[in-house]
Amino acid sequence: MPDAAVDLSVVIPIYNEEAVLPLLVERLRPVAESWGVTHEVLCVDDGSTDATPVLLQRLRREWPQVRVVRLRANAGHQAAISAGLARARGRWVVTIDADLQDPPEVIGEMLAVARSQDVDVVYGVRHDRSSDTRFKRWTARAFYRSIRALSDVDAHVDAGDFRLMSRATVDAVNALPEHDRVLRLVVPALGFPSASVGYARAPRAAGASKYPLGKMIRLSVDGVTGFSIAPLRFATWLGLLGGLAAIGVLVFAVVEMLLGNTLPGWTSTVVIVAGVGAVQLLALGILGEYVGRTYAALQARPTYFVAHDSLETEPDGSRGSGPGPRQTLT
Repeated sequence: MPDAAVDLSVVIPIYNEEAVLPLLVERLRPVAESWGVTHEVLCVDDGSTDATPVLLQRLRREWPQVRVVRLRANAGHQAAISAGLARARGRWVVTIDADLQDPPEVIGEMLAVARSQDVDVVYGVRHDRSSDTRFKRWTARAFYRSIRALSDVDAHVDAGDFRLMSRATVDAVNALPEHDRVLRLVVPALGFPSASVGYARAPRAAGASKYPLGKMIRLSVDGVTGFSIAPLRFATWLGLLGGLAAIGVLVFAVVEMLLGNTLPGWTSTVVIVAGVGAVQLLALGILGEYVGRTYAALQARPTYFVAHDSLETEPDGSRGSGPGPRQTLT
């Protein structure tokens, strides 16, 4: 953490949000001025390809508390948040998306709860998700309940990436060596004292969702394989059941052969081979997910590349107009 710390850092991952960015500023800036604490608004540009970088540079000149960290290439939502956490200077750090589905007005309440209850984490919990589709609500609840059942992580149901964390929590997250972090599970897994603040989830203010079904499935797979070995145990039990079934079929075939009741045919053979093959392929697929994660961890490739940080655009730390002289690999 840089020496010139502030009381609160607001980390906002941003990717192609030219439509919603002016609305975010319109909502966030008056709220930030009411907090009564020193703060920075750390916008992590996740390799945007639209007009977002231009808008962020303009915003940086107009709003002194804005700090822009631009990633050299699109690294993904969780990696962008990790980049923000690694560079945030705040004694408290809040992460919030740019789409205004999570209201910035709640940040002040989170900070007050953290101080009054002396906790390290305050989760934003969506007590009203009527703005989401029925499918989205059902899959989200199924995901969190599955994680709670399959692992020891006490993940809050209906809590996403809108949370306030103490500096101790942020330092603990930054110290973790794992890749493909799912922060909505990493933070609860730390087990630090926590509280929650409820709010109504709003529709996206503008633009299109950056989390389509494919990315949600990938996030779910990363979450399950990163925090639970239950699928491996499932594969083991599946293999044992398949073996017992094969032995039973073998005994039955031998008995029927001795009794002279067998008929020529191939149906039973095809069914048995197909069943055993399906079990084996499923088990191999589950094992492959874990082997893939191990392989990625051994490669130790950076999850994101920082092109520049507006805080470092000048040697003395003052603001400048161009990108900084360093490229950071993390």
